Amino acid sequence: MLRFPSLVRPSLRLILGALLLGSAGGGHAAQGKGLSDHNSDAPVDYAADRIEVQDKQNRVLLTGNVEITQADLQMRSARTLVSYINDDGVKIQRIDSTGGVTVTRGEETAKGDLASYDFNRHIITMVGNVTLRNSSGFSHGERLVIDLDSHHSSFVSNGSNQGQPTGGQKAGGRVTGSFTIAKHAQTDQ
Repeated sequence: MLRFPSLVRPSLRLILGALLLGSAGGGHAAQGKGLSDHNSDAPVDYAADRIEVQDKQNRVLLTGNVEITQADLQMRSARTLVSYINDDGVKIQRIDSTGGVTVTRGEETAKGDLASYDFNRHIITMVGNVTLRNSSGFSHGERLVIDLDSHHSSFVSNGSNQGQPTGGQKAGGRVTGSFTIAKHAQTDQ
């Protein structure tokens, strides 16, 4: 459990305590272990080397070995900005992470340069050299959108690179990947 020193202002303590509770709303039962099958209303926990609360802007800046956890989904990065509203209690609106972002849930791991988690729409968007790996294989592209409600994920290529290969992508900015083929047991005849 996170503990804050007694020197922390009462308003800061309330904001940080409320952020630990995550966003309010109805629950969605998590049933699988894929990135797009997640309880986006679960409490949000965090850890970082440094925390800066920006009261007037309704946001919290986390820097240095940032870890955000919600249920069994984990997001790691170098820097994360948590935006919230403070109407009738604090409610997270968005999490924006930069610096080697990794999102993991169960056996699936997505890595990219940037990630945004929109709590209102229940969508995680990853941009920049994105790779998604699971037991079935991997995919690579420039942008991955994960809809946590519809359990739908989609990759988008960067068609603007005019046929020039970039960072593991084939010419033309195509989405690439590989499927793992299960080995069948051989029977003696």
